Amino acid sequence: MAAPGPAVGGTVLEDHLTQLAAALLPLRQAEQQLAGWGAELAHRLAGGGRLLVAGNGGSAAEAQHLTAELVGKLRDDRQPLSAIALHAETSAMTAIGNDYGYDEVFARQVRAHGRPDDILLLMSTSGTSSNLLTAAEAGRDTGLRCWAFTGPAPNPLAGLCHETLAIDSPESQVVQELHLVATHVLCEYVDRALPAALAAGPAPVRAGVEVVLGDTPAVPPR
Repeated sequence: MAAPGPAVGGTVLEDHLTQLAAALLPLRQAEQQLAGWGAELAHRLAGGGRLLVAGNGGSAAEAQHLTAELVGKLRDDRQPLSAIALHAETSAMTAIGNDYGYDEVFARQVRAHGRPDDILLLMSTSGTSSNLLTAAEAGRDTGLRCWAFTGPAPNPLAGLCHETLAIDSPESQVVQELHLVATHVLCEYVDRALPAALAAGPAPVRAGVEVVLGDTPAVPPR
């Protein structure tokens, strides 16, 4: 069997790098947005908040990469930060899918783990995945700040989230690769902003249940 020939217009690698380079230039304009997100995320995590992240397929891998950088570290040692990749909760995800349908696999976890002022980051190359759209709606209903990493905008997910970083490329591979670049830049800005956020005061104890004392429900501190 003959070996596959080069892609139209050049080799496979050359064509891929050309598409990547075309999307890189618009991404430079996201510097201020990523810096702002990093500062806000550092402030909320230092204050006892949590980041919830979700995606499908390759975007699920990107989401888990992000949470690993925050719970672990990007470069320098620091305290662990609370971040959960919802798709990695495999037993919960499959149980929810079995009992409530695949559209609910992330939304139900958002309602379970999210608290007002937490951040929900949803990653999608298309911006049309129904389980992410349902998660965004659940996030907004629960009082979370909703962000999205998507491909070209406008798209439905961008329309549901408070803010979106959209990669201007028709190629899903390029979108995912630049989502990874944006992830690393976001984590860098979190690390830069974290010392000032921690200096602002100690993080409150996070409670996931309502405590009842006598007849008066006590609202969990954040």
